[in-house]
Amino acid sequence: MVTGALTTRLLRIVEATRPTPLIQLDHPTVDLYCKLESSNITGSTKDRSAYAILAEAIEAGLVTGGTTVVESSSGNFAVSLAMLCRLLRVPFIPVIDPTINAQTEQVLRASCERMEKVETADGHGHLPARIDRVQQLRAQIPGAYWPNQYANPAAARGHFTFTGAELCADLPDVDYVFVGVGTGACLAGISQRVKQHRPRAKVIAVDAEGSIIFGGHAGRRRIPGIGSLIQPSLVKAAIIDEVVVVAEADTVRACWQLLRHGVHAGGSTGSVLAAIDTYFADYHGPRPTVAFLCADRGTAYTETIYNPRWVLDEFGISVTGPDAFVPVRAATT
Repeated sequence: MVTGALTTRLLRIVEATRPTPLIQLDHPTVDLYCKLESSNITGSTKDRSAYAILAEAIEAGLVTGGTTVVESSSGNFAVSLAMLCRLLRVPFIPVIDPTINAQTEQVLRASCERMEKVETADGHGHLPARIDRVQQLRAQIPGAYWPNQYANPAAARGHFTFTGAELCADLPDVDYVFVGVGTGACLAGISQRVKQHRPRAKVIAVDAEGSIIFGGHAGRRRIPGIGSLIQPSLVKAAIIDEVVVVAEADTVRACWQLLRHGVHAGGSTGSVLAAIDTYFADYHGPRPTVAFLCADRGTAYTETIYNPRWVLDEFGISVTGPDAFVPVRAATT
């Protein structure tokens, strides 16, 4: 049976990387734990979303041996889809834009026979143009499948079933979980699982300055992986207690702080650590158990976050000087 064969191929590689490791990091006021989603097969937590979406699509007959998958993504989700579709022997066409990281583009060009790049941007960035191109491709390619990561509930179910369940199993007495927000799938799935397991635990959503996910004004964002110029529908399914908005300069400082712990992480992970440092800056009570995700590796940020010259030019701060590890601050909303 074709459907069974496709599902077996997915399981073979995804099961080999679960559960992802949990490590404890030194922190002055909390017992801090980091779940290394960067150890997933393609290096990010997007593997959970991509797997869940494809598995459900296969089960529903939406993805078969003759399907072409088409998706708008210039980041980790595109890489996850590219590798899983390669495994399934199903063509995948990523629709990207000029803001894509050079290393990510190289990976996609190597793993996809076809790639589409749009150039048009508006107040919502390049996303509307990418979605338009996806729709054009769906009309042109018989049986094309669009995962639609911003609105597909399967993406959240992947994090409920895997990421959230693993976190609750490893930290049954967790008090706080901080989750960075982009598409909202990770936040929705993890928050639902944590609240079901431990209702008293607090879930803190972390967003970037310049993002409009939770309101506010759209602004320039230099670091991908967190925030959005749209309000993803999946966020509505999340169960959150508070939101912390982080400045990108603090994200960069926190990423360099993580290097001291031996964690080479992407920008969203730095944003979440910055939010934790801010949230507990003046805390003096019993040490709570706090968890967050290392959502991806820092490899794609070699020329930005981990390039001291770029950081100095963009933010006017020195990550190699005496202020490199100054405790960060952000705005709580």
